[in-house]
Parts: sequence; structure tokens; C-alpha cells
Amino acid sequence: MLLTPRTDPSPSAHDRVYRGLRSRIMHGEIAPGQALTIRGVGEEFGVSMTPAREAVRRLSAEGALSMSSSGRVSTPELSPERMEELAALRALLEVELASRALPRAHIALIDRLQSINARINEEIARQDAVAYIRRNLEFHRTLYLRAQAPAMLAMAETVWLQLGPTMRALYGRLYRKTAPQHHRTIIAALKAGDEPALRLAVRSDVTQGLRMLVR
Repeated sequence: MLLTPRTDPSPSAHDRVYRGLRSRIMHGEIAPGQALTIRGVGEEFGVSMTPAREAVRRLSAEGALSMSSSGRVSTPELSPERMEELAALRALLEVELASRALPRAHIALIDRLQSINARINEEIARQDAVAYIRRNLEFHRTLYLRAQAPAMLAMAETVWLQLGPTMRALYGRLYRKTAPQHHRTIIAALKAGDEPALRLAVRSDVTQGLRMLVR
């Protein structure tokens, strides 16, 4: 009798844990400096220690988690200097992505951005920080996808990942009642085809809030 080789579930399990934990970190569900355990991660996602460990190592390599020599795992607490560096990276990458997206900013894209911005207002009204961060990143990602620059977008997402817990802390200080004003300026610049205004609006949007935390 021929036996069908058993497929090792570890790669798919690892990917599921990686993507799930990555999403939680990027959207601010985990506070800065919060400790994690490999066992706890495995239990949360219903997997063994091996895929949980591999996912944690992968996220540590991306700067989303810190792992000490003793094996302690936590989300990083960013220094003011590190926040300034990441804000500068956002400005460089996202301004360029927006600029590249501008020639492809058709009316359907603008309508989509306006819809997302309206939903951001709804999340703010509910005082849902995680949903706000998720929707805010959706606004930016939707625009940047039109740049057709996947390597550059991947770099921007790595920066978002490193900033996720800090963005949650920032949300608590902003006391927002409406969507960021720069989003409306971004949309207006896209409608007008005004590249200098678009670059300025994106730069202001991605740097002003973070700079509140380093004062």
C-alpha cells in the first residue's frame, strides 16, 4: 500500500503566526515595552513552540520586537532619537511614493480615499485607537499602491511596523475629534494634480504627530 507523504504544517503555521502578530504590532494592539513569551504566542495562535519561535525571530529581524540575550521578548520602547529617525524615513519614503502615485490618481482612487477618511472619523468617534491606526494606514497604503513601487512600499511598511506600539501611545496624546487635517489636504492636492502641495501634505502628515512625542 502506498502511503501519502504527510505535509509538514509548520511553514503555514509560522506564516499565520507571523502575519497575525505583525498585524497586532503594526496597529498598536501591543503597548511599547510589553513583554511576550514564545509559549504565550503559541497558545494565542494555537500552534507549537517552533512556528511561534520562528515568527518572533522574523519580527525581531524586522525591528518589530526586541529579543535579549536571555531570551526575553518585548515590543521596543523607542528613544526620541529613534523616533526622529523613523519619522525622517517616513517622510523620505512616503513623499516619494505619493509623488509617484499622483499621475495614476484617478477619480476612483480619490473617492476611495474620501471613503476611508470618513470611516476614520467614525473610529475616532468610537475612540477606538486600534481601528483608527488600522484605517489611517489603509489610507496611506491605498494611495501608495498607485505608485507601483512595491520595494519602496515594503520599506515603508517595515517602518510602520516598528512604529506601531508608539503610534498607539501617540493616539492617546492627540485627543483627535476628526480625521487628520492633512488627509483632506492630500486629497485636495490629488484632485488638483498639485505635486508640491501633495509632497508637503504627506510630509506634514507623517511627521508632525511623531514629533509631539519627542519634545
